Amino acid sequence: MRILFLHGWKSVVGGLKPTYLQAAGHEVINPALDDDDFPAAVRTAQAAYRQHPPDVVVGSSRGGAVALNIDSGATPLVLLCPAWKKWGAVDRLKESSVVLHSRLDEVIPFADSVELVELSGLPAETLIEVGADHRLADPEPLQAMLAACERWS
Repeated sequence: MRILFLHGWKSVVGGLKPTYLQAAGHEVINPALDDDDFPAAVRTAQAAYRQHPPDVVVGSSRGGAVALNIDSGATPLVLLCPAWKKWGAVDRLKESSVVLHSRLDEVIPFADSVELVELSGLPAETLIEVGADHRLADPEPLQAMLAACERWS
């Protein structure tokens, strides 16, 4: 499966989460997104999407906001603590979406993801509570991210 992974603000290409997905046998496209210019980050993500059409798009934190703001057609979205209230203009998920978020997130309030799912008219099961902080870098959230991606294969 090909996954377009969109990293968070001040995160690095090739971090733990995309590496985890690669280690599970998936092809991961992980472009460097501009940290200071949100429209530039969206353009970079859109170009990567067009050049390497993915089976699923994963967006982490600010990368989740980027994922919401690209034209991804019917491609499923897996969003990790999406920072949709801080960046971008999109406030709705498409049907083929999953949101992973920790109730203990100290950066993006869990309530933001609850609101995003509710605004989208999607079932509460769209939001999966997992992890102990914003990073979602422990084994349980990493496995949940992988399972959410593979759900669409």
